[in-house]
Amino acid sequence: MNDEGDLPQEDTSKDEGNETEGSRMNKLRRTRKKVTKQHLCSMDGGNSSERSRNRTADLSKPVSADSCPSHNDKDDQNQMSIRNHSLLSAEASVPDAEFNPNADHTRDNAQTLTPPQLSSRMKHIKQEMAKNHLQFVRFEATDLHGVSRSKSIPAQFFQEKVIHGVFMPRGYLELMPNPKDSEVNHIRATCFNSDIVLMPELSTFRVLPWAERTARVICDTFTVTGEPLPTSPRYIAKRQLRQLQDAGYSLLSAFIYDFCVFAVPEVINSKTISFPASTLLSDHDQPFMLELVDGLYHTGANVESFSSSTRPGQMEISFLPEFGISSADNAFTLRTGVREVARKYNYIASLVIETGFCNSGILSHSVWDMGGKTNMFCSGSGVEQLTFTGKKWLAGLLKHSAALSCLMAPAVSCRKRYCKDSRDLKDSVPTTWGYNDNSCALNIKCHGEKGTQIENKLGSATANPYLVLAATVAAGLDGLQSGDGAGAGSDESQDLYQPEPSEIPLKMEDALAALEQDECLKQALGETFIRYFVAMKKYELENEETDAEGNKFLEYFI
Repeated sequence: MNDEGDLPQEDTSKDEGNETEGSRMNKLRRTRKKVTKQHLCSMDGGNSSERSRNRTADLSKPVSADSCPSHNDKDDQNQMSIRNHSLLSAEASVPDAEFNPNADHTRDNAQTLTPPQLSSRMKHIKQEMAKNHLQFVRFEATDLHGVSRSKSIPAQFFQEKVIHGVFMPRGYLELMPNPKDSEVNHIRATCFNSDIVLMPELSTFRVLPWAERTARVICDTFTVTGEPLPTSPRYIAKRQLRQLQDAGYSLLSAFIYDFCVFAVPEVINSKTISFPASTLLSDHDQPFMLELVDGLYHTGANVESFSSSTRPGQMEISFLPEFGISSADNAFTLRTGVREVARKYNYIASLVIETGFCNSGILSHSVWDMGGKTNMFCSGSGVEQLTFTGKKWLAGLLKHSAALSCLMAPAVSCRKRYCKDSRDLKDSVPTTWGYNDNSCALNIKCHGEKGTQIENKLGSATANPYLVLAATVAAGLDGLQSGDGAGAGSDESQDLYQPEPSEIPLKMEDALAALEQDECLKQALGETFIRYFVAMKKYELENEETDAEGNKFLEYFI
């Protein structure tokens, strides 16, 4: 067996034809077994570990072992390996971000910036702050629901907070909006009242067009002793993208979201006829949409198209595909930005339809080589067929579709989309897939300038985009690793071999059970995260009867 030195190297000249599938699969199996310790620790360069330990000691007194729950699972190994993770290197670099072959400064190398590089980066940011007369900078992080939680810092203290981080109660990111004692009893939550640290990823610094004299920076979350928070959706997504990178691949992806704008004439007048992609309906409030799209562009999120959707006041927005974590960052930005722009027009923007159904949230993605030159799903221009690699990836998505649906449709109202006939009393529905078939849960599109892509349509717009990305990659990687999940025979065969037909549970309780029983996703996402997520969803289900109209859920996503 080859050693670590035989792992795939970054070579933009390689394509699928230069490396056999057997060789690539062997590398994948080896890299999937490796502990992520070496990659997490690689963020500390030279003597930065010693510097970070000293700096961490200055931040706060470490939480005692008695004050935090002990995790008797595989996350313990990861946590031990990153105990001395450098908070300083996390902020002084573009931390742990993912590969973008089109960027001048790649976001996946996790290299600690040298003092001159950091000084140059901060100089550029200070120039932006002075140019735009900024008063505040938001330090934003995602909670388990995918909703932005932030603290705003006066601009004059930005550099200090870049170094030391911003403290926030851990429970803000892990609990419901209004947590009660009965909720935290679901899990060992003695650590919820402790602080965690928001450390900014400087490459995400953007002036917010829709907020007066304010910028934002997306943050990664750490404990005060320097470990990445194991329940952080963004951290989990980065970890899965790095696993994909270790296997010699990169991910090109984009989200397609539906959202509703309430208080526009089409909603007030219930007799208005609505149909998708209507030019007139797209023009009904051009100033709002133009400001939103322009604002997203200035925050680094490039919109490919927008149109009216199937209901009055419902809009669809599609982003341009990007490599790595950027697609989830773009979706995260939209979820807050659309509501802030709407308020300026006295509108209400929501990810939930007024009937209680959730809007759709599609992840369109394809797997490429490390150089971003070769689409590993594409058999050839105009050929409606997946490659062997694509078939194995698809087989992984099918195999784990039940557990995936729990993360991608994380509420009772989200799962109504799976059953077109509300009178159908079935407990589950088949996981459908097809070529150029928008009715399928997994739709394979072989057309377009980027080549073949798979649309994962299991998702709701209310799902956390980082978890959607992470779970999709984890399932796809398992398909690549598995020897029995796809494609018996030659690459020309379009048939997928499935030992057992896959089903999507319609009940949230059944989906939670499927997630708990899925050992692959449990290992990939972390048992600690799975335990927290399941506990939170069980709490929501228990309180569903007292909130029959779903007001709490609706208000949270407005």
